Amino acid sequence: MRVCIVGASGKLGQYMVQHALDRGYEVVGVCREQSVGKLDKFKGRITVVPGATNDPDVIRRALAGCDGVLVVLVPRGVHGYSTGTAQAVLDHAPPGARVVFSCGWHITRDGQDVYSWKLKALVKIGGPLARLARFADLNDQVEACNRVFASDTRWTVVRGSDLEEGESQGLPVWSRHVGDPRTTSSFTRHRPLSVGSRPQRSRTQPATDVSSAAPAAPCHSLPT
Repeated sequence: MRVCIVGASGKLGQYMVQHALDRGYEVVGVCREQSVGKLDKFKGRITVVPGATNDPDVIRRALAGCDGVLVVLVPRGVHGYSTGTAQAVLDHAPPGARVVFSCGWHITRDGQDVYSWKLKALVKIGGPLARLARFADLNDQVEACNRVFASDTRWTVVRGSDLEEGESQGLPVWSRHVGDPRTTSSFTRHRPLSVGSRPQRSRTQPATDVSSAAPAAPCHSLPT
């Protein structure tokens, strides 16, 4: 099994790299050139393709021959970084490959999500401020996911939880929508990573999933 992790140098990306290696997968990681050093602990065990994740040529080379693609959609800057990343992956994912996108909670597919007032305030106030500072554009993730929803790729979109270190406190819980009472915590706990260790997920995990096909992980998915 050959998997590509797009956005491999970030915290979530590094966890996914370790998970894939623990399962014996061949791993290709994509990250910005200035972030390659963050993957030094995996040196010799993964292939790193440096470059912007919204660069179609970088993504085409990285995805060649992959059976699965895991993508962290980052709303970096105000020039459509997430949208460009998603489109490049959709355009170059090998036929039949399973593609999983991770993004923020504020995206929705069917409008049935129930958001807390804190999250609404963060998006309403923090979103414009982040865009004004040219730091991030939350609407970029929305557009990226709309393109994913409209594609005929074998995709899954996961709105993940916050990560923290520590001993596992149980198995993850998945839900179709934000606001499901089963997802009572916003955290997923992992043991600190070391070479050869297996991170443990924890707590009641409010990861929510919308999918175009039956997901590999236990979760509730939406049919197309």
